[in-house]
Amino acid sequence: MSADDGLLRRRMILSGWGRTSPSASSVIPVDVEVSAVDAVRTVGGRGVLARGLGRSYGDSAQNAGGDVLAMDRFDRVLSFDSSTGVVEVEAGVSIDALITRLLPSGWFVPVTPGTRSVTVGGAIAADIHGKNHHVEGSFGSHVLSLDLLLADGSIRTLDPAGSPAEFWATVGGMGLTGVILRARVSMKPVPSAYIRVDTQRASDLDDLMARLVALEGRHPYSVAWIDCLSKGARLGRGVITAGTFAEVDALLPSQVIAPLGYSPAQPVSTPRMIPSGLLNRWSVAAFNQAWYRKAPASRTDEIQSMSTFFHPLDGVSGWNRLYGRLGFVQYQFVVPESGADVVRLAVERLSEIGAASFLAVLKRFGAGDAAPLSFPMAGWTLAMDIPTGVEGLGVVLDNLDEAVADAGGRVYLAKDARLRPELVPQMYPRLDEWRSVRDRLDPKRTFRSDQARRLHL
Repeated sequence: MSADDGLLRRRMILSGWGRTSPSASSVIPVDVEVSAVDAVRTVGGRGVLARGLGRSYGDSAQNAGGDVLAMDRFDRVLSFDSSTGVVEVEAGVSIDALITRLLPSGWFVPVTPGTRSVTVGGAIAADIHGKNHHVEGSFGSHVLSLDLLLADGSIRTLDPAGSPAEFWATVGGMGLTGVILRARVSMKPVPSAYIRVDTQRASDLDDLMARLVALEGRHPYSVAWIDCLSKGARLGRGVITAGTFAEVDALLPSQVIAPLGYSPAQPVSTPRMIPSGLLNRWSVAAFNQAWYRKAPASRTDEIQSMSTFFHPLDGVSGWNRLYGRLGFVQYQFVVPESGADVVRLAVERLSEIGAASFLAVLKRFGAGDAAPLSFPMAGWTLAMDIPTGVEGLGVVLDNLDEAVADAGGRVYLAKDARLRPELVPQMYPRLDEWRSVRDRLDPKRTFRSDQARRLHL
């Protein structure tokens, strides 16, 4: 519908990818810069927030009763230097679009999460990480500059050298410093579109963690899947996959024909109506057993496609609906090396209550960047998808939050839907530093989200 200010608004119920805590907002589509500027200048009392493709798991891209700028159509690639790999894009460009556009020239995104359906603006706001954090860091480390729309309608260009405080407050700032309009990002040169993968099966959590440490020095990409329902001597058993981009001479003859070809298969659709409880401790236990047994005890130099290695879940459209109408919680935390015992505690406690996570991954992080609200730090990170209906889940996660905070770790804001606000300053000790920069950029708190209100950001 049309509003008095001339902007097209549509009242919509929005939720995160976990499909919990939905709220209603006025959604304003943005395909040209002036639409975003006008929306910010005429914002109402509940504020405004930018939203990309909606792949944050919790409530960080929602704004109950306020305005939400739908940025996914603000998606042009503005320039690309094939000699340096520097690309300038509008904030709504997706990781998928960047790969499709730049891979034929031998360039890949420097950091990718587990899905291609993330916008560049969202990647910056959440300072996303991938399987290569121990080598390449998070996404913000590869951003050369960004254009930020401020609450007064002005636009500032920020970069790490000329405006470090404002730049790093925006990286990982969850969209609360302004609307990211454009960014210049350094891409990564790659020899092919294929990954040379080593796979190892680990019998328990100690074995899994030791193998991950050993592999991180040999491969830039590594991750471990954990069977979170295993107990006893098999607690934390899992499968590690570690990879390196394959040189052309390692490819099969059929692959050499187009070594930089990129054509992921069309995703399989998930039914619209799926009963709650389909993913329970029994169905997930059967899946986990089959997945663990399917993996080889040890295999080296298997050639996998880029989509298979980086984005397997993108092969199933709307896979979040598998959890039913009640949705799921994605719980991800990081602890320093000294807090490794918290990983064991999490696996033990969630296994005890039968938390049915078929997607539980353990990774190693390298040092974090300069962003006050960035999630990664050197150490261990564990992420799990858990159906919301598991009995006792809330108490277990609250207790784990405290253990994570006491160990000097933190919960990932881009995935959070239920953290208690009093723990945020402990998990993010530079929160007040971030607030002071945010308040300079947005003194009236024009940019708001459900998460910001819930966590008192």
